[in-house]
Amino acid sequence: MSEREATVTGAEEVAWDLTDLYQGVDDPAIERDMQESLARAEKLAEQYKGRIADLDASGLREMMAEFESILEVAYKMNGFAYLSWSVNTEDPARGALRQKVEEYISSLQQQTVFVQLEWANVPDEKAKSLIDSPEVADYRHWLEVARLRKPYLLTEPEERILAEKEVTGRSAWTRYFNEVLGSARFEWEGEEVPLERVLKQLYNPDREVRRRAAKSITAGLNEISRTTTYIFNTVLADKASEDRLRGFPSWISSRNLSNEVDDESVEALVKAVTGRYDIVARYYKLKARLLGLDELYDYDRYAPLPTADRFYSWEDATRIVTQAYGAFHPRMADIVNEFIEKRWIDAPVRPGKIGGAYSYGLTPSTHPYIMLNYQGQSRDVMTLAHELGHGIHQYLSRAQSLLHSDTPLTTAETASVFGEMLTFQDMMRQEQDPAVRLAMLTGKLEDSFATVFRQIAMNRFEDAIHTARREKGELTVEQFNEAWLKTQQDMFQDSVTMTEDYGIWWSYVHHFIDYPGYVYAYAFGELLVLALYARYEESPDGFADKYLEMLTAGGSDWPHEIVGKMGINLRDPDFWSHGLDILDGMVSEAERLADEVGQ
Repeated sequence: MSEREATVTGAEEVAWDLTDLYQGVDDPAIERDMQESLARAEKLAEQYKGRIADLDASGLREMMAEFESILEVAYKMNGFAYLSWSVNTEDPARGALRQKVEEYISSLQQQTVFVQLEWANVPDEKAKSLIDSPEVADYRHWLEVARLRKPYLLTEPEERILAEKEVTGRSAWTRYFNEVLGSARFEWEGEEVPLERVLKQLYNPDREVRRRAAKSITAGLNEISRTTTYIFNTVLADKASEDRLRGFPSWISSRNLSNEVDDESVEALVKAVTGRYDIVARYYKLKARLLGLDELYDYDRYAPLPTADRFYSWEDATRIVTQAYGAFHPRMADIVNEFIEKRWIDAPVRPGKIGGAYSYGLTPSTHPYIMLNYQGQSRDVMTLAHELGHGIHQYLSRAQSLLHSDTPLTTAETASVFGEMLTFQDMMRQEQDPAVRLAMLTGKLEDSFATVFRQIAMNRFEDAIHTARREKGELTVEQFNEAWLKTQQDMFQDSVTMTEDYGIWWSYVHHFIDYPGYVYAYAFGELLVLALYARYEESPDGFADKYLEMLTAGGSDWPHEIVGKMGINLRDPDFWSHGLDILDGMVSEAERLADEVGQ
């Protein structure tokens, strides 16, 4: 069977229906909603600007309700524009709508920036009294977090300028980066194909195929490296400028504030994970043995064991994930079925579609959407489970007000990674063959390593390039390559040889551009899930109901408070070590199974 035939998954026509939002990019309702919400924002400013410090609890609730209602229109419109564009970045009409919506949001931010500025400057005693009032309970946590931003807020004229310049600043470069990657083509089997098609070949059991795929990726990335290097430098400089203007102490501080964690906690996470890189090295030495190779190269990292070389149709994947979620709690299976049956998922690989996968939460009055690039591999099944975990979280958190429905990025990854764990464990329970179980376990370990160790290695890369850009000025492609190879080799130690070709592979990771500083949240979420799942195995009675309550809480409280109800103490200095010990134990289990099957 040819590679092209093998990728017929049954997901080719699985395209989402966005008409719950708007009828299309030319829907006149978009312009109408823009104008009406801008008029409402202007009226809000006329009514409340300069008066927030004088409001009582009832007045504050009234203002916040209208503020939130205006934002709901903007969130819905922005979601529609992004969703439409992300599946076809080459369509000028979709790009034009995305740009128009970003300009509209900039105008809206300028009109409403006074809300956060004035609220942050309300005297502490009065602010505490208002926050504690039952009348503003729907906005309590948002009001608490907003006051933490006080040291980093500028004057209203300055904030308005930054909001306006964002449209032609980092936001524009982010869009351009994704369009460059979306339109890039990579040579494969005599065709020019999207990056996702070639990345898939890194999971091929044939080493020569993997090597050729890596060469193709390197060649394609080198071809656009002048553009991507310039984009990276510009985004790094833009962030450094804003951090300096706002007075953030480090490049990561603004992200930590958004994630509702302090710099010290993140440093503790990074230190704990980098201190256990030996787990990674130990595993990949085992993998070399399992593959019968004397030396592993970077393109060998994802090579499957022979018993793991299985194809999963879209029907297989949805059945597996629905079954795993339903075994945990029937409500979760019901929600999964809504995503599938109501066409809230866009699954196939297409030219112009952005890479990777995401679940996009919109507003309490709408519902989330999931984007995939499904190609029928076991990792695609896990990606479906991952994004449906996000989707269920976003679906349930609609019970909160708009400003409390979203979660910090740290706990946002909890439901997605927990969903992967449910799916993996369910599949393991049904498999009796030790060789197949070993292949499944190695796949899960590699997913966990990608979520914990690789993300922290990428955090170290980000730290290196943000610091170097601020201290040395514009960086060359060679300097980016050097930082990437070093931080990746640090993780693998002597277990994997990183080729010089691999140096350019930093340049397709969109998280570095879309959400600077974000990647450590994956490690946070994975280690939290390992602790949660261990708690579930110890005391399963009532756990699933409590878990759904945790997801329903959304972002209505501090992460440590929400997770604390599950019996997990995020402020325990040993918390991260417990999760890493579980991964260490999983490697030991893989070593035991390898001995059992004689490998």
